[in-house]
Amino acid sequence: MKLTLKKGPLYVQVKEILKKRIISGVYPKNSLIPSELELKEEFNVSLITIRRAVEELSHQGYVEKRSGVGTTVLDNHAVSKLSKGQRFSEYLIKEGYHLKKESASLSTVHLEESSELAKHYGKTCNCVERLYTLNDKPYIHFKHYIPKNVTLPDNPDALLDSLYEIFFQQGITFHRFKDEFGVEVPDQSIADALEIERKPLLHRIRYSYDVNETLIEYSVAVYNTDIHRYVVNFDV
Repeated sequence: MKLTLKKGPLYVQVKEILKKRIISGVYPKNSLIPSELELKEEFNVSLITIRRAVEELSHQGYVEKRSGVGTTVLDNHAVSKLSKGQRFSEYLIKEGYHLKKESASLSTVHLEESSELAKHYGKTCNCVERLYTLNDKPYIHFKHYIPKNVTLPDNPDALLDSLYEIFFQQGITFHRFKDEFGVEVPDQSIADALEIERKPLLHRIRYSYDVNETLIEYSVAVYNTDIHRYVVNFDV
């Protein structure tokens, strides 16, 4: 396979190709990807380029490299671990909780010209609203704001699938995420969805950027921490 510098650094191109193969199942979870020498021959690049690409995949949690064994696929989701921090949903499931996407809807939002989102999305954007339950109790309310040029399914059941998998199927690859946490009193509609009285609740705002540093998703999650606190685990 011939790569060209016109498309960016070679190691980034190799990393993205390998990532797509992992996500699409060409390299299944728990399997070994081809050796560095095999990849060097396939892509016609240096071993340094291959090693840097594999290192990036390792940092993102897709693979693990072991001396004498090879490089094993750890995670085949469109968005993997970007650090050694365990995803909150994974933690809850591991601890025996039943976390479920209960409902979803899609609407168009008209943005105020002076708003921060309008600078990225223009006059309108998509809004995917989803409710998660924890052991059958309303727990997290999400609003995902997504640009109109991203095609989303009209079927509410399809919106319960991973949005990141939907993005991936359209060729969108994420580069970085930024999370901000705060405490605010939610709107009455959100309080009603969580089946609680209006009171200060944990808010998490997430900015999701693609490889071109374009904002693809802006999401606001509201947690009823009376049911369970937000937990972040880090491996050392």
